[in-house]
Amino acid sequence: MLEMILPLLGLTLAGTAVMSNDAVQTLGTFMASNKKTAWWKLWAAASTVLVSTVLYSWFVNNGDISFGRLDKIPHVTVQWYHALAPGVLLLLTRYGIPVSTTFLVLSAFASTVVFEKMLAKSMLGYAVSASVAYAFWMVLAKHLDEKKKVKQEHERAWRMAQWGTTGFLWFTWLSHDLANIAVFAPRQISPELLVGILILLVSVLAHVFYSQGGRIQQIVNEKSTTSYVRSATIIDAVYAFILLYLKQMNNIPMSTTWVFVGLLCGRELAIATRKNKKIKKVFPLVAKDFLKMMVGLSISVVLVLLVQEL
Repeated sequence: MLEMILPLLGLTLAGTAVMSNDAVQTLGTFMASNKKTAWWKLWAAASTVLVSTVLYSWFVNNGDISFGRLDKIPHVTVQWYHALAPGVLLLLTRYGIPVSTTFLVLSAFASTVVFEKMLAKSMLGYAVSASVAYAFWMVLAKHLDEKKKVKQEHERAWRMAQWGTTGFLWFTWLSHDLANIAVFAPRQISPELLVGILILLVSVLAHVFYSQGGRIQQIVNEKSTTSYVRSATIIDAVYAFILLYLKQMNNIPMSTTWVFVGLLCGRELAIATRKNKKIKKVFPLVAKDFLKMMVGLSISVVLVLLVQEL
């Protein structure tokens, strides 16, 4: 009986945690720049992409919804300490800490060697996103003042572009992070379990939009001009292409949280540099986000050691 309850519990906790914590990375700017739009319309659009992405992976990969991200993490019998990981993540999410679900969840299943590869790829992702963002916004800030409002005749075009870009980013992000949920399930998921997973994810996503992202949304709201439709579109596009590049590199899972935080940090530093602001005013914001990532990493390392002992 316990062998049936623990996987379902792990799936429920992981699905809730991933949607609540990590989804804001991709949908945060979408919510911030569409506050005048009814939440259920935003939810319906995001849910359509979510369901389509899961079904696509399920059909193409013979019942696997992780896009092959779990090739190096074989399915094992779920134990209580496996389900503990997403439970801890849910607790941290309540305090607005943008920890990595990849580290917290997959570290309980991955070997030490795979964990080291995950960490190395995530560090590379942070460095790449921060560097690309810094270079990109240094050039962009020279030619475009993002604080200026979009002209009325261009508003509709930017709005359409943002919805399309968000959909592409959402798909790209899901192809990375669905592995954090699917790790609790067999690698070939039955149609009945598939329906249950979809209902769970769509329901949690409804709560995310209804609560406007919760406390974790502050990571996005406190950054420069993220509530402007043009800025949100540009951020989403850059983030999507960075994730796509890292996705094609190999099938090793990585922390999309680190990539997202690196992107925002590089952007803030570039804007501050271009506007001749003192870096020390931006540094506390960057350092705070980095410190939160280190908290999540520390907990993940402890969890890996605990699992190895058990």
